[in-house]
Amino acid sequence: MIVLEGIRKAYRHEAGYVEVLKRISLSIESGELVSIVGQSGSGKSTLMNIMGMLAQPTNGRYLFGGEDVAHLSIDQRAAFRNRSIGFVFQGFHLLPQMTALDNVALPLQYRTAPDRVSEAEAQARAREALASVGLAERFHHKPGQLSGGQQQRVAIARAMVTRPEVILADEPTGALDSDTGEEVLSLFLNLNNNDGITMIIITHNPEVAERCSRQLLLKDGRIMSDNPECGECSLACSGAE
Repeated sequence: MIVLEGIRKAYRHEAGYVEVLKRISLSIESGELVSIVGQSGSGKSTLMNIMGMLAQPTNGRYLFGGEDVAHLSIDQRAAFRNRSIGFVFQGFHLLPQMTALDNVALPLQYRTAPDRVSEAEAQARAREALASVGLAERFHHKPGQLSGGQQQRVAIARAMVTRPEVILADEPTGALDSDTGEEVLSLFLNLNNNDGITMIIITHNPEVAERCSRQLLLKDGRIMSDNPECGECSLACSGAE
């Protein structure tokens, strides 16, 4: 599903260029459950932004479902993201003035032809997504009226509502206590096991990483290990900031 070939990302700096990703090559198959671990500054978030089409690589090819997406236009990338990729962030990124229902329906309202859906369908799909994460009684609550765990469930429902092929989660349990984090992680595992959604989780938490069937260790912009039983991953997480 996802193929990266020689991906580099460099940023202009006062002294020249800083290379954040150094010729990353990897493949992620449909239905995989993958964690990406590494210390702060290793390039994890940059890699996620490229896979999520929020940033473009400096060099290299990015194939999603066989299509080269690295050089799509801004509008084409936005439409592709909306169809195929869901995002979950540590900080939830919910709009405080909107209800849970409206927050979840929002990605569908950004769709353009031929993918546009009616407002009624967007609301129906938002209700379905919220119910699936256990928030059927919280449709009309705003984020400030919800606990951190409930807000993250709303964020997961928002990622699900477009029926994506892949969900990218950046430290999804980082702002939660251990019990609530376990509940959120269980939701991800169920989405992967029951719905076949490809899950890519960036985490500092070794317990989260070890629940994934595949663990990638990123260090200094390079993949140092790609091993489901990699003990180095736990060391990298425990040494992260």
